[in-house]
Amino acid sequence: MDWLLLLQIIGVVLGLLYLYLEFKANIWLWFVGLIMPVVHSILYFSKGLYADGMMEVYYVFAGLYGWIVWRQKQPQGTTMAISHTPAKITLPLVGIYALLHAALFCFLYFCTDSTVPFFDSMTTALSMIAMWMLSRKYVEQWLVWLVVDVITVFLYFYKEIPITACLYAVYSALAIVGYWRWNRLARVSASASI
Repeated sequence: MDWLLLLQIIGVVLGLLYLYLEFKANIWLWFVGLIMPVVHSILYFSKGLYADGMMEVYYVFAGLYGWIVWRQKQPQGTTMAISHTPAKITLPLVGIYALLHAALFCFLYFCTDSTVPFFDSMTTALSMIAMWMLSRKYVEQWLVWLVVDVITVFLYFYKEIPITACLYAVYSALAIVGYWRWNRLARVSASASI
């Protein structure tokens, strides 16, 4: 069996497990999120998706951070509740995204042979923002992931990794369902705290 095909299959299995755990807001998503980046980084670097490959290193550290944050007890002795992104951090997040996208694009354009520097850097910068939002249990992280997933479907078909592209098509659909579910959970959390 072709090793790139095997990496795609393993990545899909881990990706679906990760998404299921994220959908359930289960802390074990962070453990799967430590293994999955190794598989994906090898695949992405071999296909010239350098920003996506480098992002996998970020995912390992983000996974450790998310695990620690989700395990922390709140003052009431409970774990962090799912909530909406505070309006006051929306503009700073957009600014951070823009800076990340610009920096990654410049790196890919001037320092690599990437054939897709704009979209590779865009999905990577958005993923970094979404991962941080996930660590804070913000509902809107699902919307950021939806944008990433839709763009990634086309990007990965273009880069000839169709199985992984199909995984991101599934991610796109599940991001919508995840948003609805987390939105409902946020309402339940908000009414329980009143």
